Amino acid sequence: MVALFGIVAVIVVGAAAFFGMKFIAPSMIAAGSLDHEIFWQLRVPRVLTAFLAGSGLALCGMVFQAMFRNPLADPFTLGTASGASCGAVVTMLAGITGSFLGIPFVSIGAFLGAVAAMTCVSAITSLKKTSSGLTMLLAGIAVSFLFSSLLMFFQYMSSLRDSFQIVRWLMGGIQVANFGTLVPLFSFWCIGVVLIILQLPRLDQLCAGEDLAKSRGINVAATKQWLLVAATLLIAGIVAACGPIGFIGLMVPHICRRFVSTNHLFLGPSCIFLGGTLLVIADTIGRTIIAPAELPVGVLTALIGGPFFLWLLFGKKGTGDIIG
Repeated sequence: MVALFGIVAVIVVGAAAFFGMKFIAPSMIAAGSLDHEIFWQLRVPRVLTAFLAGSGLALCGMVFQAMFRNPLADPFTLGTASGASCGAVVTMLAGITGSFLGIPFVSIGAFLGAVAAMTCVSAITSLKKTSSGLTMLLAGIAVSFLFSSLLMFFQYMSSLRDSFQIVRWLMGGIQVANFGTLVPLFSFWCIGVVLIILQLPRLDQLCAGEDLAKSRGINVAATKQWLLVAATLLIAGIVAACGPIGFIGLMVPHICRRFVSTNHLFLGPSCIFLGGTLLVIADTIGRTIIAPAELPVGVLTALIGGPFFLWLLFGKKGTGDIIG
């Protein structure tokens, strides 16, 4: 099934760039033509950006659900996405443009915001003598609300133009994707994915419980720290490039567990393939369904989030027994 997801991902990514407001046939992308420029400079980087963003969000969702043994955990649970959004919005409102060592300042702002969120979560968790996954999860929810409130404050204090831009950006979208945004995103993606892949065997142990994982020689604290660093890098890069896109990180891991395996050595690659494929499909629909206008991909993913929750609630398995 993992191989099937991989094949489907290759087909979807290879075909999606030909679709848009106007279908571009393979014979029409000859060098020097306008279709050639549209295909290679706009559509190809957009499709690749969507795949990287979707795969990264799905992988982070899998990590959080396994770490906290909670089927509703996703990249927004620990406040990481809210912190990254807040950092990116502050950078944009401050008018800070340009890049540093090839990394856009908005990406740096998103990363710093994500780090600030994770620092707050860790500080709150350390206040309790007996910290646990549940403690960190609740701390993350509180920090998420905090940064969401800050975002509303910045929006309220902004001009009408800036406020509209913030709202539009918070819907999530890949409208401005090009090779300039793809390169830093790919850098964040590579580092985050490699760190997570290296920890996949330990995730199965964490799902069985922290005490059992410790008895089997797993350094639980170090493993969680590496996973949180990797997820922070991934989410910061994705939010900076695409804005906050919800529900992909929640839905995809559950779908893969049901149709592939609960073994994370198979689950991880499946989430990468399926998450990227779903976001590419959603973005392709978003830029064609009301052409020449575009529907933000975050709106589409939110629309399917509600029915997915019902499927999760009334499916053959209840939410309590999906993890592990």
